[in-house]
Amino acid sequence: MKTLILGRTLTMDADPFHAAPETCATWREAGGVLVEDGIIAAVGEADALRAAHPDAAVEDMGDALLSAGFVDCHVHYPQTAIIGAWGKRLIDWLNGYTFPEELRFKDPVYARAQAETFLDLLALNGTTTACAYCTVHPESAEAFFAAAQARGLRMVAGKVMMDRNAPEGLCDTPERGAAETRALIEAWHGVDRLQVAITPRFAPTSSDAQLAAAGALAAEFPDCPVQTHLSEQPDEIAWVRELYPDDPDYLGVYERHGLTGPRAVMGHAIHLTPREHAHLAATKTPVAHCPTSNTFIGSGLCDVAGLKAAGIPVGLATDTGGGSSFSMLVTMRAAYEISQLRGAPMHPAQLMWLATAGSAGALGLGDRIGRLAPGMEADVIALDLRATPALKARAERSENPWHGLFGAMILGDERCVSAVWSGGRRLR
Repeated sequence: MKTLILGRTLTMDADPFHAAPETCATWREAGGVLVEDGIIAAVGEADALRAAHPDAAVEDMGDALLSAGFVDCHVHYPQTAIIGAWGKRLIDWLNGYTFPEELRFKDPVYARAQAETFLDLLALNGTTTACAYCTVHPESAEAFFAAAQARGLRMVAGKVMMDRNAPEGLCDTPERGAAETRALIEAWHGVDRLQVAITPRFAPTSSDAQLAAAGALAAEFPDCPVQTHLSEQPDEIAWVRELYPDDPDYLGVYERHGLTGPRAVMGHAIHLTPREHAHLAATKTPVAHCPTSNTFIGSGLCDVAGLKAAGIPVGLATDTGGGSSFSMLVTMRAAYEISQLRGAPMHPAQLMWLATAGSAGALGLGDRIGRLAPGMEADVIALDLRATPALKARAERSENPWHGLFGAMILGDERCVSAVWSGGRRLR
C-alpha cells in the first residue's frame, strides 16, 4: 500500500556545519512524501506526486512542516518518573534519585509500564528513535525491547553494566554483566528495527575487569553500538583520575579497553583535554550533546562548534531525567542558548541537523533514518509552526522558512507535533 503525506517539506541535504547552512536544505511549500512498505519512495512537489501515484492513500497535513522524525541519541528511560526532580550535582543526583528509582526495575511489570510511558512521551514529542540506557536488570531491557517492537519503532538500548560504587541491588559482576548483555544481543539485536547497545554506565561504576569485558563484547559484536558517559562534570573527572591513576585521562580509560571509535557514543564530553579532543577526532568517536541536562545539573557548556570543526560526529540528546524535557524542540532551544553563551550561535539548520541526521549518524544509522529521502525508513513527523498564540504571532512575522522553524525551536514543545509516523505506520 502506498501513502502520500502532504504538507510543507524540509529535506536536509548536507551537514550545515560544513557548508553554508542556507544551502544545506530543500524546502517545498506544497510538498509530499510518498511511503511504500515502510520506506520513503519519493519526496517532491505535491501535484507531481499526486499525478504519478493516483492510487496512493492521501494524508493531507495542510501547512504543517514534514520532517524526518527526531532522533534522541542519549536518554535514560528508567528516569522517566524522576524528571524534574530538584537539581543537584551529578553524583548527588545518582545517589538521591536515579539509583533508588532504578532499583524498582527488577520488577518486569513495573519496567514494562515505565517503558510504555516513556515511548508514549517520545511519540508525543515527535521522537521516532532513541538510544536508551536501561538499568542493570535484564528485565528492564527486555521490557523496553518488547514495547518498542510492538510499536514498530527503530530503537537502540542496552542493559547497564555496573559492578561498583552503586547500591548492591544495582551491581552485577564483570562475568554476569557480559553474559546478560550477550543474551540480549542474541535475543534482540537486529530483530525488526531494534539494536542492542553495549552499555557500561561510566568509568566510576565499572571496574577494570568489567570495562575489559565490555571491550571484548564490542570486539566480538562490532555492529553493536557502545554507549557511555564522558567528562560531564569536574568532580566526576577527578573521581576517574583517582580510580584509574595510570590512564592519561578519562577517555584514556575507554580507549585502553577498545571502547572508542565510530560505534561508541560518548554522552556529554564537556570538559575535554586536548588529548581527548584529538583522540575523538582521530577515531571519529561520536558525542551526544545534552544541553538541558548540562544546564539543569550545572555541568557546563559543551563546545559543539569546536567538536564539529574537528570532524567529531555530534548528535543531540535529551538525557532525561537529568535533562529537563522530552521535547527535542526544547532541547534545540537549550542547545542554541548554550551556543550563544559560547559565542558561536547556531543556525536553525544546524540545530535541525543535530536533532535528526546528526543523531542518526552518531548512532551509525545515518543510512536508514534522519532525513526525508528516497530509500530511508519512513519515520516522519508533522510540525505545526502555529500551534500556540505566541507561535502564530511569530510565524506571521517570519521573513523566511528558517525563521518560522526557529520560532518553534525557541517557543515550541510537544504542542507543535501534530502527527508521527514510524516505519510508515501512523502513531498519532
